[in-house]
Amino acid sequence: MPMMKKAPPAPYRKPVRPRAVQTHEVRIIGGLFKRTKLPVADNPGLRPTPDRVRETLFNWLGQDLTGWRCLDAFAGTGALGFESASRGATEVRLIENDAALVDQLKRIASQLKLETVQVARADGVTALRQAAPSSLDVIFLDPPFDSEVFDAAVLAAAQAVKPSGFVYLEAPVRWTDERLQAAQLQLYRHLKAGAVHAHLLQRITAAVA
Repeated sequence: MPMMKKAPPAPYRKPVRPRAVQTHEVRIIGGLFKRTKLPVADNPGLRPTPDRVRETLFNWLGQDLTGWRCLDAFAGTGALGFESASRGATEVRLIENDAALVDQLKRIASQLKLETVQVARADGVTALRQAAPSSLDVIFLDPPFDSEVFDAAVLAAAQAVKPSGFVYLEAPVRWTDERLQAAQLQLYRHLKAGAVHAHLLQRITAAVA
């Protein structure tokens, strides 16, 4: 009787482990709430400003924002707005269109007892257009990189910022002075960190003066 061949052993396969749920967070860099952790929701397109970029930005603006009025038009995690409040800003408006993120921002503001922070669910460009002209010391613009609101947001921000104020723009490409001309803004500082181009803008009249 012919001997039956043994089947070759099945190739070893490493057991598949369930994917661990990762928690993401960023920290406030300076001011009263330095080192406070801010949760980052696992939302597609949510891209908090990197620590290195935030540190450079607030070196540009100055460490003390006492008395400043700020608006973060695409707040996301709220890192830029909460950083401003931590450094003494008198008024910080966080505008976000995602309901879950709005709830999270409100919880953080409540936990930190930040009465200077106002959170609203709204469209960022609309909020900028509704702001009083020349009323804000700094405006933060960090829309999703695949959105088409950049030009409209920059134009609206140029009307809402004070002549001596600043517009911070985070974008996937560098904006030239030629592109900024329509908004009567010009580049004051620029930093590239990975895929992020960080711009600090001023009104042309303020820069010339």
